[in-house]
Amino acid sequence: MIKAILFDFGRVISAPKPAALFRSYEEELGLAAGQLNRIMFGSKVWEEVLVGRKTSDQYWREIGPLIGLHSPEEIHTFRRRYHEDEAINEPVLELIQRLHGTHKLGVVSNCPAGLAQWLAEWHMLKFFDAVVCSGDEGIAKPDPAIFELALQRLGVRPKEAIFIDDTLGHVQAARALGLHGIHFTTARKLEAELEHLLAAQGGLPLAEGPAATP
Repeated sequence: MIKAILFDFGRVISAPKPAALFRSYEEELGLAAGQLNRIMFGSKVWEEVLVGRKTSDQYWREIGPLIGLHSPEEIHTFRRRYHEDEAINEPVLELIQRLHGTHKLGVVSNCPAGLAQWLAEWHMLKFFDAVVCSGDEGIAKPDPAIFELALQRLGVRPKEAIFIDDTLGHVQAARALGLHGIHFTTARKLEAELEHLLAAQGGLPLAEGPAATP
């Protein structure tokens, strides 16, 4: 029986940023198309901040000059704008609200330390029984240890949990440990797959609510 549902954060709970927004960043910074993502998330310092070996402040100090920001003021301004442009994936939030109270809910995310505070600022922390953030724990997906930690905190066995992530490799790692996995693409598809899995595995059905939109 399904007792717990675990969500990734970035591009699942948080909405994917439109490509046009990234292009506007790049135009302002004088970067070629696609370069910003490669620099910010393909760097060694990003890998280090994800497992807590460096802080977010250290990350921005190091990455800033690589994207054309050369003063603390420029880095602070862009960093604040980048964060403020993050938004809740509203259809996924609706699904979380429908699951809350019938299943244990958790977050397992590769994210710099402090994700619980972010969720609190978005008034979402109250929905989750466990928040496992790689930057706080020092381990990151697809390491099985991060899933084992989440299961331990929720008090469930792998076969009693569903894990949802937009990165297929992370879903496959969870499945290898015995969890049920859903590769996230859209909220509408997630709703259908959740309903199917909950029915097949004997979990409580989704509470009534508006149908998820893409």
